[in-house]
Amino acid sequence: MSERPNKPHRLDQIFQSYDAPVYFVTFCTANRKPILANDYVHAAFRHYAEKAEPRGIAMGRYVIMPNHIHCFVRMAPEHTLGTTVRMMKRALSAAIDAPMPHWQPGFFDHLLRHSESYSEKWEYAYQNPVQAGLVERAEDWKFQGEVVCIRF
Repeated sequence: MSERPNKPHRLDQIFQSYDAPVYFVTFCTANRKPILANDYVHAAFRHYAEKAEPRGIAMGRYVIMPNHIHCFVRMAPEHTLGTTVRMMKRALSAAIDAPMPHWQPGFFDHLLRHSESYSEKWEYAYQNPVQAGLVERAEDWKFQGEVVCIRF
């Protein structure tokens, strides 16, 4: 019997085999203030991501820049990207030692459609600290990592 009484049975079969989409998300600080690249914000980001996983929100690879964050997100269908990013911003604000507002309204997102897109977006984010002149080698940037391995 269908769990969605108003949907034909064949749609239930499709939803059961559906892989949740993967998003590449970028969100920025208000007025591009360089307030993010520090140990406190990094720890708060990881803490939020680890607590979100059991609730159906997978935070994959990420790079925390001084004034923006790049991350990959996959969520269970009951979650929305807007709410997820809003809750993440709220959690990170507690670790930011700067006057409010901390965040630029909204965020930028890209729905990944294939593994090549995932690789391209990751390479862009990974090299971002080098492009910004913060480190010579991407692997030397300490405010990056992966919380959950999101396979594409």
